[in-house]
Amino acid sequence: MFRLTWLSRRTIVTDLSSVKPRRRIIQFKDKLNKGPSFQDFLTGKAQNIIFDPLEEIRQNMDDDEMKKLPSWLKVQIPKGKNFTKVHNDLKDLKLTTVCQEAKCPNIGECWRGKDKSKATATIMLLGDTCTRGCRFCSVKTSRNPAPPDPKEPENTAEAIRRWGLGYVVLTTVDRDDLADGGAHHLAQTVRLIKEKTSNKVLVETLSGDFRGDMEMVDVMARSGLDVYAHNLETVEELTPHVRDRRAGYRQSLAVLKRAKETVPTLLTKSSIMLGFGETDEQLLRTLKDLRTVDCDVVTFGQYMRPTKRHMKVVEYVHPTKFEYWQKVAMDLGFVYCASGPLVRSSYKAGEYFIENVLKKRKLDNL
Repeated sequence: MFRLTWLSRRTIVTDLSSVKPRRRIIQFKDKLNKGPSFQDFLTGKAQNIIFDPLEEIRQNMDDDEMKKLPSWLKVQIPKGKNFTKVHNDLKDLKLTTVCQEAKCPNIGECWRGKDKSKATATIMLLGDTCTRGCRFCSVKTSRNPAPPDPKEPENTAEAIRRWGLGYVVLTTVDRDDLADGGAHHLAQTVRLIKEKTSNKVLVETLSGDFRGDMEMVDVMARSGLDVYAHNLETVEELTPHVRDRRAGYRQSLAVLKRAKETVPTLLTKSSIMLGFGETDEQLLRTLKDLRTVDCDVVTFGQYMRPTKRHMKVVEYVHPTKFEYWQKVAMDLGFVYCASGPLVRSSYKAGEYFIENVLKKRKLDNL
């Protein structure tokens, strides 16, 4: 086999058997792609980059095994009158929910509920595009998302009034492009919901870290909400490999601590995903760290890989292990812990939270 190679104006015939394979070049480029970028070296960030110790474990997992989900991770198709009403109202008012954007497996169960007062919806404010790129999350990302919809707080409050829900969760994408991280927009939404529902609806906000700006944490804590939620997502050791580099483990703990200090009556809450390769010792330290900042509620759920572009699942944790961690959390002093493979941060918040936390609190105050 021969190849024609043009050099200046002369044609040279080259024997391909003498050409070295390009495999080494490809391997070299692959290593470069996994390492620091040129910009990282210019900005001095390269020395702080830590390579993912779990990548080799994930690469060695059998693809067929990854596709075969355990029986406990299979869910029913969403349906029901309440589900349909919530879905139609969201479309009518042009609202976004993290239930849809994050492909939550519990969307049917939460939206359906036992009755309207027990149904739960998690509305995602400030658009559907995040400025961060965590390796577990399926929400769209961009450096410059569209400006927030000024009508969103009013439309959200109107939707909650229509539904007659007993509990609503407001979450947001991270908006590092906004000076306040979207704190005032979210706080205004909370106030309008309380006004339109005569303070009958319990409101939980699941917000970001506002780049560590504690004054914005104060804005949220004083907005009139009932539960201040901010997720650690994983243990400290895996945080750099799971979350966006701007989302620090210690910074998240500081957010929860500040919220409680600002309004001591607030219930604070955080969520942890299992299945990234965390150890029992790391999880125990994480729970103790949360109790150190007086976090009241914690939830555990199974990480589910949303697309092939995201992190692979290292382990599908058995339900008995989730039961174990629920007991450990309660023994450590958490007011409540929801723990299970299909549990998400706002999973059936109305039923679980109202029945297991707020009622107990009222009894204690009698």
